[in-house]
Amino acid sequence: MSDTRHFIPLDIAVLTVSDSRTLAEDTSGQALVDGLTQAGHRAADRQRVADDIYQIRAVVSAWIADPEIQVVLTTGGTGITGRDGTPEAVAPLLDKEIEGFGELFRMLSHEEIGTSALQSRALAGVANGTYVFCLPGSSGACRTAWTRLIQSQLDHRTRPCNLVMLMPRLKEQ
Repeated sequence: MSDTRHFIPLDIAVLTVSDSRTLAEDTSGQALVDGLTQAGHRAADRQRVADDIYQIRAVVSAWIADPEIQVVLTTGGTGITGRDGTPEAVAPLLDKEIEGFGELFRMLSHEEIGTSALQSRALAGVANGTYVFCLPGSSGACRTAWTRLIQSQLDHRTRPCNLVMLMPRLKEQ
């Protein structure tokens, strides 16, 4: 018996959190859109908000509530300065955190940027059956997260397991 998995395209929304960049200047969000579309997924929406936890939370909440959006990627606001509030905005929305994501991301970042990786508060989780990934604002960090972690986990063909195969069970009680 052949166990051949097929690719399942997902609808993915991208949010850039920045006080200084417009969407036109947003290389990090564009890197994510390019990566997800090249992989065969669909860019469901793309927005930019200021580093404000309520603006971030409003957009992410709307996407989590939208049954058409299966994944949310945010870029920016995961550092440790006073204006970095993405984790504080998103964490209360999560039903479950995927702790291994932040750990693996920092490990991979350490290979590229050394001990500066400890400044990242990248996180991921599940909210209302939607995967949410919060990434740093640099395009390099976004490419690392996408190519070395997220892309394979959002590909149903990845073995031994992947996040796509768990999607039908995310809302179980």
